[in-house]
Amino acid sequence: MSKLIMTADDSASVRQMVSFTLRQNGYEVIEAVDGSDALTKLGARKVDMLITDLNMPNLDGIGLIKGVRAGTLNKFIPIVMLTTESQDTRKAEGKAAGATGWIVKPFKPEQLIAVIKKVLG
Repeated sequence: MSKLIMTADDSASVRQMVSFTLRQNGYEVIEAVDGSDALTKLGARKVDMLITDLNMPNLDGIGLIKGVRAGTLNKFIPIVMLTTESQDTRKAEGKAAGATGWIVKPFKPEQLIAVIKKVLG
């Protein structure tokens, strides 16, 4: 059975690129348009991993991570930030909230898949 990964990003083009890359590599994908959309969908469904942007309307990536970690269903899933932010302070903030890893945009599809394989084992 293939792994189910959620991608949360307010950019439709980024969501499409991430989803396309994941599906080409045999993963199932659920898309969310922002943090609150992601939290709603995660409340109803168990996923294997979350890939989230940092800067999103309604609920940002940090808020989303905190929400997931405070929940029950997906509390222990790996969460990777996929963002244009590369400052150490932002990375520390993500890590403190519960992020597992960090990928800076723009990214190469093979880089994304390598991180996913490493995180999911």
